[in-house]
Amino acid sequence: MSRLEASDLHVRLGGKAALDGVSAGFATGEVTAILGPNGAGKSTLLACLAGLRRPTSGAVTLDGAPLLHLPARARAQRIGFIPQTPEIAWAVEARILVGLGRTPFIGARGLSLEDAEAIERAMAAAGVAELADRDVSTLSGGERARVLIARALAGEPQWLLADEPLAGLDPGHQLDAGDLFRRMAHERGAGVVLTLHDLSLAARIADRIVVLADGRVVADGPPDQALDPAVLARAYGVEARLVQGAGGAVVEVVRRVR
Repeated sequence: MSRLEASDLHVRLGGKAALDGVSAGFATGEVTAILGPNGAGKSTLLACLAGLRRPTSGAVTLDGAPLLHLPARARAQRIGFIPQTPEIAWAVEARILVGLGRTPFIGARGLSLEDAEAIERAMAAAGVAELADRDVSTLSGGERARVLIARALAGEPQWLLADEPLAGLDPGHQLDAGDLFRRMAHERGAGVVLTLHDLSLAARIADRIVVLADGRVVADGPPDQALDPAVLARAYGVEARLVQGAGGAVVEVVRRVR
């Protein structure tokens, strides 16, 4: 089992505390959802966990070693990252974009047969094999989001960190992607950490939920504990409850309380 640990993270952005003493541990074999209102620090925490942002103080460790001490190539081989608002500024076929996920592994001779097979597996898993020859600029937002998931999968990472990966998807593809993330964790043994806004999707997908508010952890545990009404009132300022339905748990928001 691999462990990714955030210890007393402080990050200041524009003179404001984006993270204020955040500590949380993550393990392979499970899906963890990071929740919280806008500005809670979710994306900042995820960027620190990926080694893409250096905290003002505190540390992130991977299996006990400081993450930022690892060479960038070694980090990229172990951690796949899906940004929230990726920019694709050039005309490129979807297969080529997905192939960029193999960059940390490609040697001087270019793509190997193993690389090509990994790319095809990733596109099939993300449900975008039929888009392989399409120019990415012609894809819908949801199609592009799935291609970017495939790009991260192509590297076959030990850890997959994704910032709002379900936001641009229709309900059916949200469920498909959620099931894919669960298979990655439960069958392949990867560690999957997602930031999400949809509380019901988090309850369905995640084994564990970390709730942030004002840059601090206000809950950390299984969905039935982390989505407790008192936690939701504190974090979101709403009266809400977790309801068990035929398709799984659903968060029912009743009204705003502040």
